[in-house]
Amino acid sequence: MTQPSTDPPILVPAGFTPENFEVVPARTFEDLRIGEIFRAPSRTLTDAHAAAFQTVSADNHPVHYDAEWARRHGHSAPVVHGLQVLAFTAPGATLFPHFIGEVFIRFLELSCTFLDEVHSGDTLYPELTITELERRGDDGVVVTAATIHNQRGELVLSGQHKYLLRRQQARTAT
Repeated sequence: MTQPSTDPPILVPAGFTPENFEVVPARTFEDLRIGEIFRAPSRTLTDAHAAAFQTVSADNHPVHYDAEWARRHGHSAPVVHGLQVLAFTAPGATLFPHFIGEVFIRFLELSCTFLDEVHSGDTLYPELTITELERRGDDGVVVTAATIHNQRGELVLSGQHKYLLRRQQARTAT
């Protein structure tokens, strides 16, 4: 025989739905506009960030952790992993995924150019800017310019992302 629960009952407010807790109202592919900018919060990189990324990536090149090796090879300090810098352009670091809500299908591709070194102590300012919106059947491709500036306003990364989204017509037709 089971004992009756002594936990208080869980009260759910009338009219409650999880959808009411979106960060921003979700939009469709058709609602997006070329030139819209989605910024990520600034991040100041620390030695702990670099060490954590080194552990995860298994990239143990001394340019990333050995100050003397870095100086002997023309760097002012150990260099933050390029892929770690690129990770700051992840769409989820911005509000973009919240704006597109349930129409996101997948991340199609990315490219980037590393324009300057990033070191521990640098603060990064990532942003995604919509540059193209291409209808593709029932879906749409969103192209964004991905950029990162440092605290001195220097562009340290420039690239591009492409995402596949469901278009409004495809969603309402089902």
